[in-house]
Amino acid sequence: MSPRPSETREQAAPEAGAVLERLPKVMDALVELVEQETSLVRAGRLADAARLEPAKDDLAREFLRHAAWLKANRDRLPSGLAAQIDALRRKHDVFQALLQINLTVLATAHAVSEGIMRGVSEEINRRSQPSTYGASGRATAPRPGNAQPLTVSRVL
Repeated sequence: MSPRPSETREQAAPEAGAVLERLPKVMDALVELVEQETSLVRAGRLADAARLEPAKDDLAREFLRHAAWLKANRDRLPSGLAAQIDALRRKHDVFQALLQINLTVLATAHAVSEGIMRGVSEEINRRSQPSTYGASGRATAPRPGNAQPLTVSRVL
């Protein structure tokens, strides 16, 4: 599906029709996966959400391939496909809004997990340092150079 400069509108019509038929189906499948991922992340089921990644990658790759073909051939698309292209644009706008929600949920989950990890690390380091008092009679803060490393198992 690469653009051909000498191709006319009539020659591009069958391929454009196939792309415009397949692309909404790919978008629907992506929407379903993104909604599923969003609900799993919101529920804290990150391992289940991670299992959706290969299918999401494949669909995203196919979506980008078809979208690139449409963009490269926009001057050769038959004028009779304008209604399908407009419907595809509206569907894409809805898809973008859904992706924004998904990215917000993922960013929130990332921030929460990072906060938890920082808290655990600080608590480990606080407990590993002796409690001493400085010359002013106040407790001294642990030295950053003496921080204990935190290891994380990625096997859930």
